[in-house]
Amino acid sequence: MSSLFPTYARWDLTIEEAEGAWVKDANGKEYLDFVSGIAVCSLGHRFGPVQKALSEQLEKVWHVSNLFGNQLQEEAASLLTKNSFADAVFFCNSGAEANEAAIKLAKKHTGKGTVVTFKQSFHGRTFAAMGATGQEKVRSGFGEMLPSFEYLPYNDEEALMELQGDHYAAIMLEVVQGEGGVIPGTAAFLKRVGEACKRLGCLLIVDEVQTGIGRTGTLFAHEGLLSPDIATSAKGLGNGFPVGAMLGTKELISSFQAGSHGSTFGGNYLAMAAVKAVLETVLGDGFLEKVRHMGEYLRRVLEKELDGHPMLEEIRGRGMMIGIVWKEPAGERIKEMRDNGLLVLPAGEHVIRLLPPINCTEEECRKAASIIKKVLGTRSKTMV
Repeated sequence: MSSLFPTYARWDLTIEEAEGAWVKDANGKEYLDFVSGIAVCSLGHRFGPVQKALSEQLEKVWHVSNLFGNQLQEEAASLLTKNSFADAVFFCNSGAEANEAAIKLAKKHTGKGTVVTFKQSFHGRTFAAMGATGQEKVRSGFGEMLPSFEYLPYNDEEALMELQGDHYAAIMLEVVQGEGGVIPGTAAFLKRVGEACKRLGCLLIVDEVQTGIGRTGTLFAHEGLLSPDIATSAKGLGNGFPVGAMLGTKELISSFQAGSHGSTFGGNYLAMAAVKAVLETVLGDGFLEKVRHMGEYLRRVLEKELDGHPMLEEIRGRGMMIGIVWKEPAGERIKEMRDNGLLVLPAGEHVIRLLPPINCTEEECRKAASIIKKVLGTRSKTMV
């Protein structure tokens, strides 16, 4: 009997070695990893500059608490603010914590109580983040949620236009819904979100936990589409080292003064070493351009390999965040891909989600597409 709470539906697979886009299980079998720790190891496993930065920091200092100055925090925050809409950063340990901070800041700054989120969204599993999540299965069994959230259909412009009142603190959304099915927001819908925030006098929170740090081909997915007041980041920000961040504009700084929020481990030296190495890589000359190219390449290869498949509904997403929408439950297909040496994820019952390292190669993209074609093609022949 395990000594762990059974909170995860674990695969019958234990990873013992990992490097780049490849992992090896306890039996020595290799897999092409298009899960990336659920969009976490975005630069691949054991990425050299991050590993070097962590190794060097291990020889200096790990943790002293936020009672002390921390130059690494300043340097990491500066990289974020100089390359985004934001003027200030709060560091924590996860995406859920970053979203908790965002909700707290929005309510404190506006003095209002209600946050609008969207059906099929996912914002985390702490109580406020769970309440913000627009999926009943995530909230089920935990009693009454915080009376703070209203849920609208995603990509529904009319529903946004119907919002009325002066009690809204914020509208909170993902530019591409990840766990909800890899659903990109349309340009028209995202424009309406910005207009609704102005009309209601509320803030805009963009959850970039899964989409941020290059995943969609720009540092943040909202670039050129939305002008947030607050954005959250985690996952790829530390490339495997636990870290989260909340970014905000200068107008909000006065609402988060000493004693208003905090995190014992947030912004510790090891996390900041990882963040700095990640950002220096992602913001390097030509890096994001290559990510955009690779996202387009992977999409083209998949479309070519699956062209005309009777069970394919669509291939959607942005950059290196792709969903293959299947006309039947995809769980068995995902398992077959794993048996054939490719790790991918579900995103709802009918979506096969691909989250490869954003710096993977064309050869690795072709390899993944060939396995996907092999598995899905075999299935199609039995149906015709």
